[in-house]
Amino acid sequence: MESNGSAQRNLGALAQGDTPVLETLAQMTVNTMERSGLDAETYALVRIAALVAMDAAPVSYLVNLGAASDLGVPLEKIQGTLVAVAPVVGTARVVSAAGKMLRGIGIAAALTDDEDA
Repeated sequence: MESNGSAQRNLGALAQGDTPVLETLAQMTVNTMERSGLDAETYALVRIAALVAMDAAPVSYLVNLGAASDLGVPLEKIQGTLVAVAPVVGTARVVSAAGKMLRGIGIAAALTDDEDA
């Protein structure tokens, strides 16, 4: 069993963007789109729907919204996905997701501002 101090160090490393931890997370998703059999847009929207269902962190939205944007997924499709999952996950979860998406975008903007400074 992992000690509390060790768990805190691991969580702290993840929160600070520790490369080995992020590399492990990235490797977990290698080839999942191809294995899913879904087209790229559907894959991105399904992932966003899953994030909503599990009340994911803003950074998770940032990564997945960035990928969706890179694929050319229109904002209207992302909004449509939120509408589609609302009856299943509830309005509180969808509103929470929207706020976290905005926070994720704010994180990206802050990082860009820091790089420009």
